[in-house]
Amino acid sequence: MKGVILAAGRGTRLGASIPKPLTILNDGRTILDFQIEGLSRKIGGHNMIVVVGYKKELILKKFPYLIYIYNKNYAKTNTGKSLLLALKRIEDDAIWMNGDVYFDEGILDLLINSKYSCCLVDQKNCGAEEVKYDLKDRFINKLSKVLDKAEGEALGINIIRKSDIHNFREALEKIEDTDYFEKALENLVLANKLKLEPIQVRNLFCKEIDFQNDIESVKTHLSSH
Repeated sequence: MKGVILAAGRGTRLGASIPKPLTILNDGRTILDFQIEGLSRKIGGHNMIVVVGYKKELILKKFPYLIYIYNKNYAKTNTGKSLLLALKRIEDDAIWMNGDVYFDEGILDLLINSKYSCCLVDQKNCGAEEVKYDLKDRFINKLSKVLDKAEGEALGINIIRKSDIHNFREALEKIEDTDYFEKALENLVLANKLKLEPIQVRNLFCKEIDFQNDIESVKTHLSSH
């Protein structure tokens, strides 16, 4: 299995002048530190690709031993096209995540042990900015920020199985530059070309970091563990 971390964006909502994955969470460790440590223990550091863009030199300097892909169009594109750049180099099962997600390491086991391509989800009420999902026959049917009726939130950590990766790359090619990768997944599901399993986060902790209160929430979790 290969791993992809999407770390090309600017992260403007935090108001910082550094890439959001370099946000410090605990004891000098950043979001990216925790992601790399967790993935390395599951799939090996040599199997990871980090897609960079905004102020990429800061990430490369801190983690010089990783494999990188540069999205030169990071200011004009979204996660869909960043992910496509990485998946063009992968012909295996792939686990990927947004570069602004902190998670308990046990979450990776839940996803890796799934039989299908899958998304980590949390069954809850959602706000306008969260990517939401709906179900049909136990599998994900819709995946979007705009849903009239939603089961809960898609948390930004996902797996595409080797058998689905060709169709997924084609779907990523077809979406708009400004689309999130979830648009390509939803298009495949609606075309009956992909079975996408929802993997519930259960009692584990996972937090997308968009605002300062999200950082405080992660810090509180870390201090209690």
